[in-house]
Amino acid sequence: MTAKKSEITTVKLVSNPCLPAAGMEFSSRARQRHTRLAGDRRDPYPHSLQFYQEPPTENISLTEFESFAVDRLRLLKVVENLGVSYVRSSDSYKMKLEAEFRRLKFPYKALAEDDYDARRKDHISHFILRLAYCQSEDLRRWFLQQEMDLFRYRFNELTESLRQKFLEHVNLQFEAISEDLKNELANELSTSTPGFTMTKVKEQMFYKVGLSDAVDLFRARRVFIKDGFAFVPLKDIDAIVLNNYRQKLSKALALTARSLPSIQSDERLQPLLNHLSHSYVGPDYSVQKNTGKISLDQIDALSVKSFPLCMRQLHKALRDNHHLRHGGRMQYGLFLKGIGLTLEQALEFWKKEFIRGKVDADKFDKGYAYSIRHSYGKEGRRTDYTPYSCMKIIMSNPPSQGDYHGCPFRHSEPELLKQKLQSYKIPPSGIAQILDLVKGMHYQLACQKYFELTHDLDDIGFSLNHPNQYFAESQKLLTGGRELKKEQSHLGNSQQKSSSQESMTSTSTPSSSNTTAQAELEGLEAYFTED
Repeated sequence: MTAKKSEITTVKLVSNPCLPAAGMEFSSRARQRHTRLAGDRRDPYPHSLQFYQEPPTENISLTEFESFAVDRLRLLKVVENLGVSYVRSSDSYKMKLEAEFRRLKFPYKALAEDDYDARRKDHISHFILRLAYCQSEDLRRWFLQQEMDLFRYRFNELTESLRQKFLEHVNLQFEAISEDLKNELANELSTSTPGFTMTKVKEQMFYKVGLSDAVDLFRARRVFIKDGFAFVPLKDIDAIVLNNYRQKLSKALALTARSLPSIQSDERLQPLLNHLSHSYVGPDYSVQKNTGKISLDQIDALSVKSFPLCMRQLHKALRDNHHLRHGGRMQYGLFLKGIGLTLEQALEFWKKEFIRGKVDADKFDKGYAYSIRHSYGKEGRRTDYTPYSCMKIIMSNPPSQGDYHGCPFRHSEPELLKQKLQSYKIPPSGIAQILDLVKGMHYQLACQKYFELTHDLDDIGFSLNHPNQYFAESQKLLTGGRELKKEQSHLGNSQQKSSSQESMTSTSTPSSSNTTAQAELEGLEAYFTED
């Protein structure tokens, strides 16, 4: 997707709540930054927080389209990681999430009057990811959960006056009760509202809310009910607002999913959205820093010490069966390439193992050898294939019977996963933690817990997004190349290496990764197609 040198490729965001990016057009960069005055009714972002009811209606460049989306994806992955690692109301949670807001330039303080660019980025990026993540039930569920957690944090950071302004902004007209009525009901309010003494009742503002809006509080017996209304303290109003937001976003995702055919017909836009829903935003592991430094004799030992569970499973299956079907060869072969196996080593490794089974040397040389050379960019279109990220493994090509590829945390039955972890001497308490994360569909966090348990760590200290990242970090620990708890590498900052080959900024990531993804789509069927 290129434009003339004198033009900037743009995406037209049209006025349809279901389809924020239903059309694309190419135009010269004529849009000027809008002149805005404080309080101007034409300002589309009167508040730093919103329910995302109105889609953006402007032209944006493809560079901006991709960078906005990838930055929000980074933010949501941090939200997911922190939500499992910390109590959401804790100071540590708030501090780390605020730091990420600052780094990625999203609005986090409603008091700021000059954050138009941040509010615009927040608005547009939400709709792009809504479109990318509506394509399956798993994607919709993940997106909804992270957006809810993100909204909860931002809403709770508002002052009381700004909360009231926001409620008016989204047409949630909850009536604040008078001081006289509050004093009259003080005893009932104190008794029915957990943690509220008479003194606290007098200090807190209460709202008169329809029972249908306060059903969750009613079920939990956390609110006073009278004459069909719930009397909700300001501190609990967030539960009602969140429920309202969840309903609206859930409905919007379902409607957007139904409208996908019109998007999928656009050959320019659909690859971008598919790439975002399977996106990996870390270092490029096709750049092999350790090429030739690992010997074939080391692989068995490394598979036990430094391979993630998915690759350890594949290696064991290969050793046991002397064969892997094409999905396993693709996933494992590219991983081995990424940790440093040269083309010559890969040919020797696969040939030695396969001829121990039912494949003779002649058949290997005529069929499988070509596929291996193809993966190293030496055959066909000369595409240098990139090792698979966690998201790609989790979201694409699920294994069938007789396959060993995929993510064990995502694709294994819980009981089989438990048995596998027991066989690897993971303690019962650790297995229970991993299975809880799997139950919550936090598959990458389950892998992080596996890393901690197999490396005797209390805190992994980074966000795990790639099998080759797992291997690299394991080797740093085992060889003394990295401190056990290096604070500055927390929350994925370890992904930002000093090397320009490995670092991927928010502006360079989308275009380079999308180009790679597009190249890999072409000719991929030719790679390891023979069983």
